[in-house]
Amino acid sequence: MAQQRTTFNSKLGLIMASVGSAVGLGNIWRFPCEAGEHGGGAFLIVYILCVMLLGLSVMLAEFFTGRASQKDAVGAFKILAPNTMWKIIGYNGVIAAFLIFGFYSVVSGWTLEYIYQSASGNLRADSVEEFTANFGKFTSDVFRPVLWVVIFTLITHIVVSSGVKKGIERSSKIMMPLLFVILIILGIRSLMLPNAVEGLKFFFNPDFGKINSAVILSALGQAFFSVSVGMGCMITYASYFNKSINMPNTAVSVVALDTLVAVLAGIIIFPAVTSFNISPSQGPTLVFVTLPNIFQQMPFGDLWSFIFFVLLAIAALTSIISLHEVVTAYLHEQYRMSRRKATAIVSLCGLALGIICSLSFGVLSHVKIFGVIIFDLLDFVTANLMLPAGGMLICIFAGWFISKKALKTELTNSGTIRFRLFAVFAFIIKYVAPVIIALVCLNQLGLF
Repeated sequence: MAQQRTTFNSKLGLIMASVGSAVGLGNIWRFPCEAGEHGGGAFLIVYILCVMLLGLSVMLAEFFTGRASQKDAVGAFKILAPNTMWKIIGYNGVIAAFLIFGFYSVVSGWTLEYIYQSASGNLRADSVEEFTANFGKFTSDVFRPVLWVVIFTLITHIVVSSGVKKGIERSSKIMMPLLFVILIILGIRSLMLPNAVEGLKFFFNPDFGKINSAVILSALGQAFFSVSVGMGCMITYASYFNKSINMPNTAVSVVALDTLVAVLAGIIIFPAVTSFNISPSQGPTLVFVTLPNIFQQMPFGDLWSFIFFVLLAIAALTSIISLHEVVTAYLHEQYRMSRRKATAIVSLCGLALGIICSLSFGVLSHVKIFGVIIFDLLDFVTANLMLPAGGMLICIFAGWFISKKALKTELTNSGTIRFRLFAVFAFIIKYVAPVIIALVCLNQLGLF
């Protein structure tokens, strides 16, 4: 019988924490980039369909695993599938979460640098080329990027070490509403730009002729990664759900709010780039090069730049907290460490990895594995191998190993709530999701 342990204090708190885990830098810049590259409105429609079918189903499978076991990402499978190899899903999630924590803290640190530069009025240049050069000079520096990694890791450590209720839940209930307020403020400002209507037309007016296999696979990939599954985060957070929580409704709320963040990011980005005749499909340079250049050309540009990078920092922090918690919960429960000791170990080891990743842009840039720097290697391995593998295996586990009766009992709170689409969910998780995730993975590896 699963041991009772700490749970979130309120439904709002658990939703905000779960949304915080899902919402990250990918929602703010990766989604607009993917939409910009794949037809705007056409991509948006396909993405919403994918996230409501694939993303929602995989999240429910992870919710089931976490709450049914009330254990960490590895312990969950030891409880639900004792003496089997299924626990490899948990180990994959814990390792992936730790690796992502390492390199994600580097990019998160960059947001703090740009907050500082915006606040001091120094985020200025004469051209895009100069912004690019300044960004490259900063990321290859030894001291400044590492300093920000240390600060960001320290902030994360303080939150996670404070516990589930006083740390994760309390911070999420503050940061997530603030994130939405900032998104709305920046969206209103972007809509006031000249030619903003053209950006909105591109984003919301679909050209169905642009929908092809590339658009569908791209939307599937974005949907899968945007809801933070495959890395143990949702399993760990769901283990803190109490037994009265309506998990299907909670999953819908999390997916809907996560999608709303991506849509609001598009409302910010597309009017801005069309007003200044810039392509939105530029990856990280969109955030750290192109947008600062746009803000510079706007009245009170330093203010809008400052607000935008605060937004990015909040999105990064809520995600990295969940990554930290996955590994912390694992050490705390599997090795019976005190929470304080487990948190300290994760923070110190994550900091060491983050410093190495940061230096891989500069003094360690000559160290390459399979032809890429350490930062890019960790990014590729986690995004293209570990997360799809984790997502696919959790679907197979829930769809084929766990009985339908056990699934339905947990997801309906022993029949006390209705889950009208359970049969659809069971079919998707068993037959559709594993195949689709495999196709996405092969597509990202360039094999499909």
